[in-house]
Amino acid sequence: MARILLGVSGGIAAYKSLEFARLATVAGHGVRVAMTQAACRFVGPASFQGITGAPALSSEFEPDPMRGAFPGDPLPAHEPIGHLELAANCDVFLVAPASANTVSKLAAGMADSMLTTSFLACASPRLVAPAMNDRMYADAATRANLGTLRERGVTVIEPGEGALASRGEFGRGRLPDPADLLARVEAALPAGNRPWDGLRALVTAGGTREPIDPVRFIGNRSSGRMGLALAAAAARRGAEVTLIAANVALPSPAGVQRIDVETAEQLAEAARAEFPSAHLLLMAAAPADFRAAKVAAGKLRRQEALELELRPTEDILAGLAESRTAQQTVVGFAAEHGGEAIERARGKLRAKGIDLVVLNDVSDPSIGFESEENAVILIEAGSETVVPRASKDTIAEAILARVDRLRAESDPSLR
Repeated sequence: MARILLGVSGGIAAYKSLEFARLATVAGHGVRVAMTQAACRFVGPASFQGITGAPALSSEFEPDPMRGAFPGDPLPAHEPIGHLELAANCDVFLVAPASANTVSKLAAGMADSMLTTSFLACASPRLVAPAMNDRMYADAATRANLGTLRERGVTVIEPGEGALASRGEFGRGRLPDPADLLARVEAALPAGNRPWDGLRALVTAGGTREPIDPVRFIGNRSSGRMGLALAAAAARRGAEVTLIAANVALPSPAGVQRIDVETAEQLAEAARAEFPSAHLLLMAAAPADFRAAKVAAGKLRRQEALELELRPTEDILAGLAESRTAQQTVVGFAAEHGGEAIERARGKLRAKGIDLVVLNDVSDPSIGFESEENAVILIEAGSETVVPRASKDTIAEAILARVDRLRAESDPSLR
């Protein structure tokens, strides 16, 4: 668990800081919040306290009931100076959103609020995520201030481009998504401070395409979103992540090594090469179950009837599980449709000899394939855990939390 100090300045994007605090807390980090007075006009300190379990502070003269401690830490016996203690105890300091006003103060070394005084006193990695109107972001003063921060070793997270708060305006100035911010924060943590430092994770994502001719193929609707969410969550925990992506058009998460493949045969070959050095396999890809017995050399012409002989593809997960060692954890995924889905998923768990099956009922078209949300059931030898509908980032965190417990149960040294 890391101690994250979150600085929130005044801007409409402050609502995203609430989601960042929630994601960081779900991931097991302790979060404290320092707000400017202007930030309190957009989001309330009580909301942050409800999410993090710790009071959010907006004045350097305001007593801190937790005496500078982070959630999960013991309270010091004395009453320290609040802004100094928070800065001294944090592992990383993120300012998000950083308004143009706050950016200018940080660059000038001003200390006129709980946020700016803590930032000035912080020796841990510091990150700033500017968010503002595109014209304010492009102004020479803002660019110079951000340049000054970079020269001093502060990491500046560039804003995204898109629709802005002002009606009808579009440009660069959007605060990145909270999950992306968390990935950047966790990547900045010193080695040894993240729960999965030293762990190697292999993640597969997407759906394979088995050619019929040079144009057509047998495939499925998997977008790879679930696998990407798992890879991002594992990387945030500090794992060294290798992602095998089968026909995934989406960009890779930060800090993840990617191998692109197309067919089930290529997926199997890449997985066999990477699996022996992995501590954890998350087999979220959807390999095609069948391939054409014969692939036409040229494009097949339209005809009234086409007979296509199909042959089963290799059972990649079963093959990998058969070669596993006692130190490896293997998680499979089952996309089932309708009745008896749990029984079929449990059969897969037994037949393949794996630790966990993540069951996704694809009979609901609003979740699963191509959707940004999902709902799953975690199937183990003696239990079933329902994870209700949520974003795939949240589902990924729930899956990895269960993986943590599985690994601790099998190896007491990990507890």
